[in-house]
Amino acid sequence: MPSTTATTITAVAATAALLAYTAARKATTNNSTSTTALTEIDDLSDSENDLLTPEIVTSLFDKLFLQMQQVVLQLSQQVQQIQMSGQVIPEKQLRSLLKSEFDRALLQLQAQVLEEADVDYDCFEEATWEFYKDDGGNNGKVKRAVERFQALYESVSGVDCKGWYPDKEKDGSTDDNDGEMKELSPEELVEAAALYFDKITETMISIANNYKSRGQDLKDPQTSQQYQIEASTDANEIAEKALLEGKGIKMSEFRAAIDKYGKVPSVGQALQMMQLKQQQELMAAGIPMM
Repeated sequence: MPSTTATTITAVAATAALLAYTAARKATTNNSTSTTALTEIDDLSDSENDLLTPEIVTSLFDKLFLQMQQVVLQLSQQVQQIQMSGQVIPEKQLRSLLKSEFDRALLQLQAQVLEEADVDYDCFEEATWEFYKDDGGNNGKVKRAVERFQALYESVSGVDCKGWYPDKEKDGSTDDNDGEMKELSPEELVEAAALYFDKITETMISIANNYKSRGQDLKDPQTSQQYQIEASTDANEIAEKALLEGKGIKMSEFRAAIDKYGKVPSVGQALQMMQLKQQQELMAAGIPMM
């Protein structure tokens, strides 16, 4: 039976950019030191600061997000092909493999994207966090772009990092995942997944209809990219909110339950049926698959 992790990642990626390199440091800060020496914002030249605007930072994250979406889909397809051949990969090992491949691909694509834009990594990272914390000043564009990528990274790695930034603890901010973790039963997981998938599908179709009402063709590559970015952000936010408000379930608890009950046949079959139903409804609505 195909992995439930791969199944869920495919759904999230199809509906879903702090750099994963930076996000992963949250979990490894105490164990390792970054190979990239960070430059203080005050040390940057005026010309470097002037070049990096919220719009440029957002566009770079969007480009990375779209490219890494494709990587996630390819990885999940490879996992499904392997397991369809009869091989069984434990969920913990699968998470580790997916995270490693994601990080490897991102480091390569990150360097390529920044080089093409002629942007230094240190400057990009410092500007990202400066704009991220200045949420009101740039209409939250950078914050949404960063958290969109963090959510994609979470779906692959299982590492809670959405909403994290370097000075979060110093600023006195609290994490939505702080506190006691709620353990779900297999039945509760299936009910939560049904709500999650339905909200994502509903939101994606609604956004697609808005595009069509404005005369925009989703088959056009540029329009399709814009749609993917908007839909991935709004759909996941709405689905996560529905889980929390409707079921009292946080995303970290939802992912933990998927990992825990991933090998239960009834759970795996239910998730696969939900994914198939979602794909059929999206195709019927005229939304091209990636």
